[in-house]
Amino acid sequence: MDRLSILGNGPLEGRIPISGAKNSALKLMAAALLCEQPLVLTGMPNLADTRFMARLLQSLGVNVEWPTGEALCRMHAESVTSTIAPYDLVRKMRATFNVLGPLLARVGHATVSLPGGCAIGARPVDLHLKAFEAMGADIVIEEGYVKAAALRGLKGAHIVFPFVSVGATEHAMLAAVLAQGETILENAACEPEIADLANCLNTVGAKITGAGTPTIHIKGVAKLGGGRYDVIADRIEAGTYAIAAAATGGDVFLEGARGEDMGALIDSLQHAGVTVDIADKGIRIRRDGKALQAVDIDTRPHPGFPTDLQAQFMALMTIANGTSTIRENIFENRFMHAPELNRLGADITVRGSEAIVRGAPKLHGAQVMATDLRASVSLVIAALVAEGETMVNRVYHLDRGFERLEEKLGRCGAKIRRLDGSA
Repeated sequence: MDRLSILGNGPLEGRIPISGAKNSALKLMAAALLCEQPLVLTGMPNLADTRFMARLLQSLGVNVEWPTGEALCRMHAESVTSTIAPYDLVRKMRATFNVLGPLLARVGHATVSLPGGCAIGARPVDLHLKAFEAMGADIVIEEGYVKAAALRGLKGAHIVFPFVSVGATEHAMLAAVLAQGETILENAACEPEIADLANCLNTVGAKITGAGTPTIHIKGVAKLGGGRYDVIADRIEAGTYAIAAAATGGDVFLEGARGEDMGALIDSLQHAGVTVDIADKGIRIRRDGKALQAVDIDTRPHPGFPTDLQAQFMALMTIANGTSTIRENIFENRFMHAPELNRLGADITVRGSEAIVRGAPKLHGAQVMATDLRASVSLVIAALVAEGETMVNRVYHLDRGFERLEEKLGRCGAKIRRLDGSA
């Protein structure tokens, strides 16, 4: 497995282009199954996860054209030749499970393996399946597969989610656009990626209103056509580089980052002593020799502090003055990075869903191991400010969610290089 060698090297300075949002692109790709005409996505992030989703769509009969090195992907599901998503093509990534709803809506039946993914919590799919049952689908689970059928078509339904779930909200939207009648989703997730999915679906002929609010209305249509759509900028990638710039005391402009999607992080950075300037075409992050101050955070659904930035912010707090308390309210097993940060000299104590971070005067390079996507990049941030060399192992996690990370950081002065696993 590849490793990253990182030498602490002072402030990051320069410009970093922000890629399209992974968490949005994957659901937009699943939406191609609903379209009888080509769906062209621009600003596509070239990641292990998005390429894997392309493979799954091809196995279902979707014609996928995505030239190497390009941020444009053309998908045409003129006909769906398979309604089976096997274990080998679903187990590695949870988002692949989202082909179930589109297949059910477009063809009337589907067999999809229960999903796999990162080990940061159980994340059951019960809410997804209950939404489909409310729309009239018959569902059974046998030998690790979900078998769903709605041979007379899905029907609009009034669905009230017992708690906010991004995945269930998106999946229900994907199914409801072709259902007969109106579907109302209440207690829906409000993340920017929800609105992005709705905007894309509306571009190809869907009728969705209210996306980005707790109540979403969807009027079913007989079919969807095709169109061209630009994937929203990745607020998690932007937030990650913002935190890296703050940690190193740097000055970085994040090209394409959207300040309106990053309010909770921006507030926390400003409370920590970081200067944030929002412009029309991006965000500037700088810390001119000012000491970092400890800030408490609680992860919450949007517009709260995102769980996908919790690990990165914890890395920042390891060098802040004072003690910060970080509470993880979304996933029950998302502090696996804390022991690895401690290997670098951090002072973190985990108690259940709470982590106490006492700012350390300095960090020191060491061997560390990535445990999941966001945890892995928190180790990169800590390594950028640690004295000496840090070796981050198992960086395949990074490749799932960060496009050209070494190149983007390297252009801003970071001493970071990838080593072959055999080296």
